[in-house]
Amino acid sequence: MTKHYTEVAIDPRGVASLILNRPDVHNAFDDLMIAELINQLDTLAADDNVKVLVLKSRGKNFSAGADLNWMRSMAKKDYQQNLEDASELATLMHKLDKFPKPTIALVQGAAFGGAVGLVACCDIALADASASFCLSEVKIGLIPAVISPYVMRALGERQCRRYFLTAERFSAETAATLGLLHQVVNNDSLEDAVEPILQAALQNSPAAVSAAKSLLHNIYNRKISNNVIAHTTQAIAEIRVSAEGQEGLSAFLEKRAPNWLQNN
Repeated sequence: MTKHYTEVAIDPRGVASLILNRPDVHNAFDDLMIAELINQLDTLAADDNVKVLVLKSRGKNFSAGADLNWMRSMAKKDYQQNLEDASELATLMHKLDKFPKPTIALVQGAAFGGAVGLVACCDIALADASASFCLSEVKIGLIPAVISPYVMRALGERQCRRYFLTAERFSAETAATLGLLHQVVNNDSLEDAVEPILQAALQNSPAAVSAAKSLLHNIYNRKISNNVIAHTTQAIAEIRVSAEGQEGLSAFLEKRAPNWLQNN
């Protein structure tokens, strides 16, 4: 029987939970878990019944980052093998970052190394007040390379200059101040805290949410230029004449619920 390191559950509303399930090793990830996560993300992205994705984990800790045995095995491999291995982790981060539906990370306990990258790739992140974070790579002679674009986008270069180089552990409160987290909640109340966010997200046009995520990725950190202005005007024109755009405007003007809510 094949052992799986992840689980997926989809509730009747279309909320998909993607769960890291290696609590015995603090949900550390290796090549097998990375492959599973990539496959799960591809499947969930293609499922029209999925409206929101929640990334979470079982056990005391969200994730300790890379699995020690996996890192030990990679140390014995050559440059090309390490390049291919790193490419898989890069694929995972990219797919989570570009997932076409809202993504929410729920963090408890420790989130170290690559796990900070997973959190940074999600659209929204909540954590227990007791959660802690660490970009720990330099402690063992490595660097947070693959996750760096996503973590730097969340924390900013100035903060990364500190935490990439010192590998200091920082609290959930600090993570929120730095921009990694949106909300810190009382211990053991993550599921309650995320519910209002889910309810808000589920009210919205699925097509518009997907288009809004695409807009964010295309516009962020670009100089306001004629190309950017053209992109934004084209984007709003396209969504206005789309099926859900027409339905949403009609429903608003007619003071009725749009069909994406009526169909739920």
